Amino acid sequence: MSGLWMTTLPWLLGSLGVVIALALLRRPLGTFFRLAGRTGAGLAFLALFAPLGEFLGAGLGVNLFNALVLGLLGIPGFGLLMMLNWVLR
Repeated sequence: MSGLWMTTLPWLLGSLGVVIALALLRRPLGTFFRLAGRTGAGLAFLALFAPLGEFLGAGLGVNLFNALVLGLLGIPGFGLLMMLNWVLR
């Protein structure tokens, strides 16, 4: 009987530790995944906007920094990137 507890107890304690860690990190992980999703959407928008932007002379680079700005700030971030692109030309 003691052999069963010696092999089962570490798994039970480890599982309990994982459940407690996930419970404590629920909000930060949710925020991280929400930001990752918004950044992915920003990256997709930049990829769709790139051909049109080059045609209009207002192209933005399709990169992670621009996508992160769009993910954090949304439409005002797009305006900020466009103004920054205009100022730095």
